[in-house]
Amino acid sequence: MTTGHCLCGACAFAFDGPANWQAYCHCESCRHATAAPVAAYIAAPAGSWRWTGAAPKVYESSPGQRWHFCPTCGSHLAYDSDRYPEEIHFMAALVDDPSGIAMAAHAHAEERLPWLTMHDGLPRE
Repeated sequence: MTTGHCLCGACAFAFDGPANWQAYCHCESCRHATAAPVAAYIAAPAGSWRWTGAAPKVYESSPGQRWHFCPTCGSHLAYDSDRYPEEIHFMAALVDDPSGIAMAAHAHAEERLPWLTMHDGLPRE
């Protein structure tokens, strides 16, 4: 089981089994939602995950695009989309034991900030 929580601990999540994937995202939307130059996600399969603490607030940035965040501390917890009904994307850095997470790719690498260079050899999508 994989578990994680926000900064204040009010909102928490868990999922069973392996993740669908783990990747960095460089898109402008993720950068703005997380206030970071790149976001790192772990995708939990639909039906395997649950909120185990307080329910997060949800912001729908455009139809079918939802960002989940803690209403107390503001931590960005997850992203889900009607385009990806088979999963939710949790912030990998919030996982209680992130040592077992290995990023596998870079998504939206064409939107990468020019001052951030990551020489990890991972595929760029």
